[in-house]
Amino acid sequence: MKCANQSCFRLTLSSFLQHFVVPAPGTAPQRSSYAAAFQSFTGKFLVKQGQQVHAHMVIRGVRPDAFVAAKMVAMYASSGDLCSASLIYRSIDEPSHLLFNSIIRALSLYRCSEDALVVYVKMHYLNRRGDHFTYPFVLKSVADLELDFMGKCTHGLCVKDGWVFDMYVSASLVDMYVKCGVMGDARKLFDGISVKDVASWNAMISGYMRDGAIDFARTLFDQMPQKNIFSWTSMISGYTQNGHGDEALRLFDEISREESEVKPNWVTIMSILPVCGSSSALERGRKIHNFAREKGLDSHPSVLTALIGMYAKCGSLIDARHCFDRLDRKSLVSWNAMITAYSSHGLGKDAVEMFELMLQDGFSPDGITFTGLLSGCSHSGLVDIGLRYFDSMDSIYMLEKKHEHYACVVDLLGRAGRLVEAYELISKMPMQPGASVWGSLLASSRSHHNLEIAELAAEKLFILEPECSGNYAILSNMYAEANMWDEVDNLRALQKSNSVKKTPGCSWIEINGIPHLFHGGDASYALMEDVQLILKEISDKIKAAGYVPNTCFSLHDVSEEEKEHSLFTHSEKLAVAFGLLKTPLGTVLRITKNLRICGDCHTVMKFISNLYNREIILRDLNRFHHFKEGSCSCADYW
Repeated sequence: MKCANQSCFRLTLSSFLQHFVVPAPGTAPQRSSYAAAFQSFTGKFLVKQGQQVHAHMVIRGVRPDAFVAAKMVAMYASSGDLCSASLIYRSIDEPSHLLFNSIIRALSLYRCSEDALVVYVKMHYLNRRGDHFTYPFVLKSVADLELDFMGKCTHGLCVKDGWVFDMYVSASLVDMYVKCGVMGDARKLFDGISVKDVASWNAMISGYMRDGAIDFARTLFDQMPQKNIFSWTSMISGYTQNGHGDEALRLFDEISREESEVKPNWVTIMSILPVCGSSSALERGRKIHNFAREKGLDSHPSVLTALIGMYAKCGSLIDARHCFDRLDRKSLVSWNAMITAYSSHGLGKDAVEMFELMLQDGFSPDGITFTGLLSGCSHSGLVDIGLRYFDSMDSIYMLEKKHEHYACVVDLLGRAGRLVEAYELISKMPMQPGASVWGSLLASSRSHHNLEIAELAAEKLFILEPECSGNYAILSNMYAEANMWDEVDNLRALQKSNSVKKTPGCSWIEINGIPHLFHGGDASYALMEDVQLILKEISDKIKAAGYVPNTCFSLHDVSEEEKEHSLFTHSEKLAVAFGLLKTPLGTVLRITKNLRICGDCHTVMKFISNLYNREIILRDLNRFHHFKEGSCSCADYW
């Protein structure tokens, strides 16, 4: 059918040129006929045919006037050839209103926003007033550049010329104010529109969600007389970005039903997957993946990239890599996602291999690439390799080293015990070191028992993030290890005087798609008595196998027996005990903790994986730990 249409078109084009464009002997060619030809090609990606007609004009010495040029600009722009469109516009000495509209529209749609506004200013200078075809694209360019002052000037012209009452112009004005961050003006304008189209509603919802005004967004969403997929996706994306994953999933479930008139598209799928990743809801993520597969949406590159991130954060690297391998054309974003995935699981060598494959594929790294790469080197002890990549950022790839890159290298050196070098690097940073840099140094000082550097780092952190209880906890732990109980008491007093509340440790495990949450020391869970029995069994078994409790991870100046009991009420131990109780033999236990796993829990997990023949995948604040047959993927380098 396609071939038949092409043959028909070739016949039509030939006939058109023969009968309408080729002039009769002694007559001049008709420009208007050319205009009709270019208009017929617009929006149909028939640039080759348009070039043939253009060549026909040149051969016969026909110069386009402003009217024909407007049609040529529209044709070339719709085919993606913005360069030719711009050249034709510039060849006309006196552009018409139609030509101005055509080139402004083209430049705006291709995000050449500054150029679009330059043309608009020229149009205004020549006293050519805008209309309902001009203003929406001018306002789009203003919004892209966030030029709220120019937006207000354009708004004034729309009012003066009477176009503010046009549905499309008013919707564009609302969208402009929203994207410029002027929500007050956007809402005032929105409320004054008598007949609101769905684009205005969607713009307001997106703006409120961006600013975290979730209740305002939800109120508007519920009041909408008619919703489209953009409305639903804006709400789902907004809930996701604002940490309201349950609400995002609830809306997604609503439009995923068979009876729903609005169906999710690939943007919706891409927006909901991060909810599963952030909460480690693997089963939920797989259900959404299956839904996308059934609807033919899982082959979209952006969906596959989102799936890579979701599976990686849920602890399933095999699934993440499978999605990556399915990409026919990989982008820098997808390469970065896979490098970051390997890094977060402590597989630095795989991250390095992926980076080298990316270079071979012709991609140049960006700052995000190096953040993932350096993090992977840090977690795997690849110190020399990591330092070499860090040096290559500006010497080879001409990339600016940013704060996050220095934080990775401080962590790289610190984990390797090279604390003095890490401190010297901090002192040479071209920007003020922030909390992530000093936090890396403090954690490394804790691992290598360097109290002097730990105190230096903690002092900075108490100023940079005074509300963070974790910094107090690390230094307090180190004082307790050194039996410096007066310092422990002083630090607690300082923490109390600064009204710093301890962040309670919690862990959760997903079983049959249902998350079960545990807090450290909490005995209120319905099955806690059974969990305690399992914990007693675990304690007896691992002690018989050689486990010795590491009570230095208990902060309290109390008896060893009390310290040991305190250790066995850590939330990750409660979660793993519950997993052993509620899942059949051989089931992988996937646990997520909101804080860094302590050394004793890390040891206990290794014993459990061996004695109970279970694979345990634990995601803490910093990385993943894969426990299997008595070993951890981190090789105790964490």
